[in-house]
Amino acid sequence: MKVIIGSAWPYANGSLHIGRLSALIPADVLARYHRAKGDEVVFVSGSDCHGTPISIRAREEGKSPKEISTFYHSEFKTCFEKLGFSYDLFTKTDTPNHHQGVKKFILELYNKGFIYEKDIEQNYCEHCEQFLPDRYIEGICPHCNGVARGDQCEECSELLDPEDLIDKKCKICGQEPVIKESKHLFFALSKFQEDIKKLVDEDHGWRDNAIKITKRYLREGLRDRAVTRDLEWGVDVPLEGYEGKKIYVWIEAVMAYLTASLKCIEERGQDFKEYWNTDESRVYFTHGKDNIPFHTVIFPALLFGLGIDKCNIRIISSEHLNLEGKKFSTSRNWAVWVPYIIENYNADSIRYFLIANGAEKRDSDFSWREFINTHNGELLGGFGNFINRSLSFIHKYLDGELKNCELNLAWKRDLTKLYVNFGDNIEKGNFKEGIQEVFSMVKKANKFFDDKKPWITLKEDRKECENTLYTCVQIIANLSNILEPIMPFACEKIRGFLNIEKPTWKFIELKEVRLNKIDILFERIDKKKILEEVQRLKEKRI
Repeated sequence: MKVIIGSAWPYANGSLHIGRLSALIPADVLARYHRAKGDEVVFVSGSDCHGTPISIRAREEGKSPKEISTFYHSEFKTCFEKLGFSYDLFTKTDTPNHHQGVKKFILELYNKGFIYEKDIEQNYCEHCEQFLPDRYIEGICPHCNGVARGDQCEECSELLDPEDLIDKKCKICGQEPVIKESKHLFFALSKFQEDIKKLVDEDHGWRDNAIKITKRYLREGLRDRAVTRDLEWGVDVPLEGYEGKKIYVWIEAVMAYLTASLKCIEERGQDFKEYWNTDESRVYFTHGKDNIPFHTVIFPALLFGLGIDKCNIRIISSEHLNLEGKKFSTSRNWAVWVPYIIENYNADSIRYFLIANGAEKRDSDFSWREFINTHNGELLGGFGNFINRSLSFIHKYLDGELKNCELNLAWKRDLTKLYVNFGDNIEKGNFKEGIQEVFSMVKKANKFFDDKKPWITLKEDRKECENTLYTCVQIIANLSNILEPIMPFACEKIRGFLNIEKPTWKFIELKEVRLNKIDILFERIDKKKILEEVQRLKEKRI
């Protein structure tokens, strides 16, 4: 099977915090799982370099948008590498490949009649002497009365036009903008009402929040949206008469899934239709709740307009992760920043906690107490302990080798079933449920070791002792496959202990066991760190 996996493209205007990260990690779990199954995977993402937040940050720091986006793109790339993200391509929207691809798609949609010209009244700030991009306009949402910007309400996620806002203000100077007329391109989103309705009605693994938000948009009726804006930074409009304008980021950024994946597919010498336009392939999108309409309404409509109408789209959309019971706030520095946590804590522990405590169906919470206790308990005391006690025993008392042993068949059945169950849960986006079953198996494995008492049978019945440890090795080997998508670094170490070349998604039995040198997988974290981290957070020094 051919699989496209796209994780949301973060704005390259500041460091990522773990709230953002928690919505992106599922994409790597999916990619590693499908590769282990033998599927052909194209896993892409990158930095959104053209969003208005980058221009705002650049203005505040007296730098160019390119300088800001280049710096944070490099930081993102480093962080994702340290966290084990297995992207086939992590790129950015500020590349010739992306610019050329977007222009090509815009022209195709224009020639098909899905993009058209229209004179509109637009917000203009006389104090700043410029037309205002949507994110430079702030006001009150007409739907929920929440604080909103010109393109989307931060409270209810409603997509907006700047004209919809109540009590509009220029974000730069705080003055009320005036209205001036200007010519722009519009995407005929309204023409795809029935296509999107059919898509959501026949969803294949969409989360409940994605279904509800998409159906709300359909009930209200899809509205055409502007494709161009008066900007200095972005992708040029490939039509005459628009020299002073750029492609609006909401349409250009989602097209990055196409431009990035097509680059990978072409480099493999394959046909993009086999990935993007067949019922037999899959396309996963992982992102936060705020990005749902762009992935379930906007981008599918663009695909339909481009003739890509057979996508098997799966939406893995997260709710919000809170921090110590409160919402993340970058302005108040109430955040745990990704560069900080990866430099001070185990990457697998971060991945495991954010997946096991993911905001799959409702908001969840990150607390330093839970994070450190989970590391010391489930990973070190449960998983790591079983591996260490089993392999250390073989090294110490059986010369690191096991031959002509018998596998406990009940364990073979259980592990074979675990592959199926966990795989199903991963494909459905039920990562938490899957992890719970896996770690129930880890608990059962520790009990098996205790009940069999190999330290006693070593003296009384050596063959039984060897068979027990042989079964433990098979449990460890298969857990290294099953947990590879969650904890790739620890599982790679385990494969090194056992001389396993690469992960696969089926039961394996190592007939002859010859252990390499073993090492601990997880270091205990001093519980004093809990109070230290909470205090650091309160002092806003992270």
